[in-house]
Amino acid sequence: MLGRIKRILKHHWFDESATRRAIPPDMLARLGQRVAASEQLHSGQIRIYIETSLPLSYLWRKATMQRLTRQRALALFGKLRVWDTAHNNGVLIYLLLAERAIELVADRGLNEKVAPPVWHALVASMSGAFKQRNFEAGLTQALEQVTTLLVHHFPLAAGEANPNELPDAPVLG
Repeated sequence: MLGRIKRILKHHWFDESATRRAIPPDMLARLGQRVAASEQLHSGQIRIYIETSLPLSYLWRKATMQRLTRQRALALFGKLRVWDTAHNNGVLIYLLLAERAIELVADRGLNEKVAPPVWHALVASMSGAFKQRNFEAGLTQALEQVTTLLVHHFPLAAGEANPNELPDAPVLG
């Protein structure tokens, strides 16, 4: 119980101003441009969702922070309709600022081709940037690594275009 109360206090310490300081508008614009450029190389769709802290309904749950972060990312994957793409190859890059945690959630089309240890290694490789509060570098790295997987498994044929099924701009939650 005390652990959950500490978790709630930690998450409510962070507010929208903390998000604006960590993720300024020019960074959001650059990330959106990188998503758009990435989607010209493959048939996948990528969304970035950045959240300051978890909602209270998550913080009261009896679970590890890692599990709560994953549950939240899965919920947002559905809410943002990342699962609803033509080739079932959408990917959500989720960043939780209060924990400096990242989750990658891929739709079944890509998940069938990429083993879970690969996803875990990607997340582990970028966690250093987030721990140092270098959010743009960490998100850019995540985007580049997801792009590499999508290009490998879902390349565009010569002259083929990828219709933009989802918005490219990152979402601040």
